[in-house]
Amino acid sequence: MTAGIHCGCLLILCLTAIPHSQAAQNCLDRQHIMTVVLQMEKLLKGQEIRFTEGLRIMKTKLAALQTSVSKSPAAEPYTVTCPSLEAPQYGRKFGSKYFVDHEVHFTCNPGYQLVGPSTRVCQENGIWTGANPVCKDISECSSNPCQNGGTCSEGVNHYRCSCPQNWSGSHCQHQVLTAPPEWSVMNDPAFSRKPRCAKIDQTQHCSCDAGFHMSGTSDNSICQDVNECEVYKLDGAPRLCMHACVNIPGSYRCSCPAGYKILGDGRSCEDIDECLALQHNCTRGTTCINTGESFQCVNPECPKAHGNVSYVKTSPFQCERNPCPMDSRSCHLAPKTVSFHYLSLPSNLKTPLTLFRMATAAAPGRPGPDSLRFGIVGGNSKGQFVMQRSDRQTGELILVQSLYGPQIIEVDMDMSEYLDRTFQAKHVSKVTVFVSPNEF
Repeated sequence: MTAGIHCGCLLILCLTAIPHSQAAQNCLDRQHIMTVVLQMEKLLKGQEIRFTEGLRIMKTKLAALQTSVSKSPAAEPYTVTCPSLEAPQYGRKFGSKYFVDHEVHFTCNPGYQLVGPSTRVCQENGIWTGANPVCKDISECSSNPCQNGGTCSEGVNHYRCSCPQNWSGSHCQHQVLTAPPEWSVMNDPAFSRKPRCAKIDQTQHCSCDAGFHMSGTSDNSICQDVNECEVYKLDGAPRLCMHACVNIPGSYRCSCPAGYKILGDGRSCEDIDECLALQHNCTRGTTCINTGESFQCVNPECPKAHGNVSYVKTSPFQCERNPCPMDSRSCHLAPKTVSFHYLSLPSNLKTPLTLFRMATAAAPGRPGPDSLRFGIVGGNSKGQFVMQRSDRQTGELILVQSLYGPQIIEVDMDMSEYLDRTFQAKHVSKVTVFVSPNEF
């Protein structure tokens, strides 16, 4: 191999010198030159074959490596989570996701008060904000629930009333009867009838019409009305009427409160929608909202302008923030939209109950937020509501304590949008709840 290369070098030198020097006569003869040329061709051809084969092998190995890499499972990105949280004793927990920025909410059972944060947020370092809350017992007797001189005794999450003579009931609210039973109507001629009597086998038999019962002696009997309304007040008896029972001679009828109508079954009540029936007196510029027993005329106003922040009303129930100056951070942090919502609820609803949902949607051609944060920012001083995320894009306002009317409750919620952990915008929903005094 070395000799061939050496000869090749001499050949090139000789060929270069032939035209100009007589020393070419001393160079290799022509036959020897051709032999060297053929040896060089063979050498180059062998090198080319080996190079092509090596290139082919390398391509095959690279293809196999690429296939192997593409088939191997992708490495799971590391996800930060916070440790599991338990509900406080005598309380409840809302929220089951423990990823960063997710929230868990806490509330206490009736008779207990929450001490500590009602909401904890999972942070990027895998630690929850705040400390574990506890539910502290509230004195049940502090509201003086026992009536008519009854004595209240504390128990575990309950109380007991010891009633004075002639009073009974869980709150000493019922007077003990010493007269004829309430279900018998006495001293009212309209509720008394003469019995129907007949002699059979020299024996007189008397009977009363349906809805009456026999009273008096066998010689002087009379039919007295049965007050069905009082009979069905007894423990364990079915409820005759949804609202009020009115006794009439021999029977009864049901009545409904003002603002309701009786249904075809004669016992159920249905709210009259004064707004739909145009039975309201709302003036122009206000909107009629139907409530239990009545209606409300509303005209929500946008937040007042302050600094660089101002709003314009875009619909009867929504305000939008005017464009912000580029250098005004306080304006960009202010709510972008403020919406108003109205709910009408009966008293004593079973809880927990979802009342309202907030969600977001990206505008066409624009990337939507990759993270949302929900919270209660106004009202809810008694802890009657919690805000909970139901999925990635939705938050729910949940009623966790039963409400009793008549009363009006206002609660404000916000939803903050983030993209790549950078604040984008905030939206506020103001919810007004009208609670009816009735449970229907």
